[in-house]
Amino acid sequence: MASGVKPRVKAPKKASAGESVVIKTLISHKMESGQRKDSDGNVIPRSIINRFSCDYNGQNIIDVALAPAISTNPYFEFEATIPEAGEMKFTWYDDDGSVYETAKTVEIG
Repeated sequence: MASGVKPRVKAPKKASAGESVVIKTLISHKMESGQRKDSDGNVIPRSIINRFSCDYNGQNIIDVALAPAISTNPYFEFEATIPEAGEMKFTWYDDDGSVYETAKTVEIG
């Protein structure tokens, strides 16, 4: 994992079957657009999270392509319907080929 990149997710541990829940994600990342220059006038290479996805029990529920205009530390908040107990898998894809993942288990109750 690249230095300083840390994914965080806030999701409920329990939900009722069919309930719509709010999911919040944040990943610490500098998101360099490739359009700025350093103090010597050299272009700082682009380095962004270019895609974010979330699957529930293997079924995709969100898949977002990101562009250089996205701010530092991208934050996503979205709703998902919980059909059954299972696992939410969150994945962020970096320009440098790195993939950052985390997962949350949701119980029915």
